[in-house]
Amino acid sequence: MLRRIVHNFATRLGTAFLSFGVVWLTARYLGAAGRGAISLFVTDCAALLLFIGLLGGSSLIYLAPRRNLWHLLLPAYGWAVVVCIVGTATVAGLRHPGPAYLWHLAGLSTLQAFFSINTSLVLGRRREGTYNLLTLIQVGLLAGSLLVAFQTGGPGRSVQAYYWSSYVAFGVPLLLSFIPLLRQPDRRRRWGRRLRATTRELARHSRGAHLSNILAFANYRLSYYFVAHYVDLPSVGILSVGVALVEAIWLIPRSAALVQYVDLVHSSASSGPLPTGALRVARLAVLATAAAVGLLIALPVAVLTTVFGAEFGAARPVMVLLAPGAVIMAVQMVVSSYFAGRARYRVNNLASVVGLGVTLLACPLLIPSYGIRGAALAATLSYGASTAFLLLHFWRDTGAVPTAFLPGAADVRYCWQLLRAQIEAK
Repeated sequence: MLRRIVHNFATRLGTAFLSFGVVWLTARYLGAAGRGAISLFVTDCAALLLFIGLLGGSSLIYLAPRRNLWHLLLPAYGWAVVVCIVGTATVAGLRHPGPAYLWHLAGLSTLQAFFSINTSLVLGRRREGTYNLLTLIQVGLLAGSLLVAFQTGGPGRSVQAYYWSSYVAFGVPLLLSFIPLLRQPDRRRRWGRRLRATTRELARHSRGAHLSNILAFANYRLSYYFVAHYVDLPSVGILSVGVALVEAIWLIPRSAALVQYVDLVHSSASSGPLPTGALRVARLAVLATAAAVGLLIALPVAVLTTVFGAEFGAARPVMVLLAPGAVIMAVQMVVSSYFAGRARYRVNNLASVVGLGVTLLACPLLIPSYGIRGAALAATLSYGASTAFLLLHFWRDTGAVPTAFLPGAADVRYCWQLLRAQIEAK
């Protein structure tokens, strides 16, 4: 399990570096206002993708080992098209961003949805290497396309460059993702009753599994809209850079949580505590997250202004206020993957409701007075409340006290012994 997590982490580390390149390019060449505009567009796309998950999402991973892939893919695609059309119309009615923005929102959200559906099915069949490669290709194409566009100068240095680069970045890996799916032994005929039954089962699982993701997204990104309303668009850009740098560290606990989730999905047991080894991996993920966050917030302001531009020095206080929440979220990701793998979606949903309640209370109170610092503090408070709720239920369910996730000297020794063994093996 640890070896698979390391492989997954290595891929996500590469993805994080490329994603950092995207953030750097857009911030450096477009400034805080351009970065803010892209952040709102990405947030709109992500919101549509969340509602697409009501007939797909992580449930595709859960059902892929048990059902015909093509019976899962067809209803997921159909629902994705409906959501993208309705969602784009909703954004048009609420914000009036202009026809060009809406066309790109509809097109890119659909491409992203299809790509997400395909890669979820690939991962559900335990093709983790292929999944990681496709993800890496997608981010690499986005960073590379943006670099070419911005280097050309002139009209290429605009928000439009991000839109067209995204078409390349999602279109090419979407086509490639069909290769591993077509190699699966599933029959592509006999639709009828089996297709209808699988669609109903997918809908039933998705509603419970994905509601927490929608609520969690609101916790992560609702502050962007509050900042845009109470402050201004450049402040959204500065906030997004601080958030992106801190959330990049989450690739560590996400790697552990993803592997744990896949293992639980394929496990025959429907209940029971996490194995001792899995708890150790969780503690190591928390330890690594805390160390990475500490290094990040130790960066002086001069580094941020040199890398991103003079406007982005204000991102450092955001990162400091987000730091405790980032470590807390490492615990939450591991615990929530346990309940998701056991199909205990209600617990995750209630935890997300708790976090969202804190966000809705804290953002209007803190952002008008403290700006983006208030947004960061509201996020940390939200993460703390939802994680405390999850830990309480995990304790009741498994008997493992919350301190079971706190790393200790034994975990450090284990890491050192493992590292020495790897070095001696080579």
